[in-house]
Amino acid sequence: MTTIILAIVLGAAFGVALDRTGASTPAYIVRMLNLTNLHLMKTILLAIGVAAVLMFGGQMMGLIEIGHMSVKTAYAGVFVGGMMLGVGWAVAGYCPGTGLSAAAAGRRDAMVFVAGGLLGAAAYMVSYAWVKTTGILDSMFGGKATVAAVPGTEYPALFEGLRGDVVGIILGLVFIAVAIFLPNKIGGSDKLETVPAE
Repeated sequence: MTTIILAIVLGAAFGVALDRTGASTPAYIVRMLNLTNLHLMKTILLAIGVAAVLMFGGQMMGLIEIGHMSVKTAYAGVFVGGMMLGVGWAVAGYCPGTGLSAAAAGRRDAMVFVAGGLLGAAAYMVSYAWVKTTGILDSMFGGKATVAAVPGTEYPALFEGLRGDVVGIILGLVFIAVAIFLPNKIGGSDKLETVPAE
């Protein structure tokens, strides 16, 4: 029960953070994707960078157990699904997380988006057996592989000679640097046209 309560509290806090940074506003997302307002992109890059540095740094110092790290299997369907997500994000102005946050804030378009996502998930469940026969779900790159070897794990690495925790920290610092030095906008109008929640 504690786990469920914690999940609800953390989920609600994340939704509030999405809303406060503008991530649940389609206008911000569209401006980010057409590169006219990079505020949200900078926020995302900074969050990923800080999380990577803290996670891998914590692992190196023994503060975070490697056992908590979960590597997902790589397969072609992940890349196809990622491209579909990107197109849907650009068209709708929402990704699953921002859509739920906007729906919770009362946006009717976000409620339609969430309903569409649930219908899409149901369609995938119904067609899963057929999708599996296409080979798109077959593992690749060694299955649960990492870019570099993470000490204390048995995951295969694409680059065996590199330490995964060091690579993770370096990539995190690169993301932080890009977030800091990326301009707030690249050409075009920076004026955001927000759409009311109703």
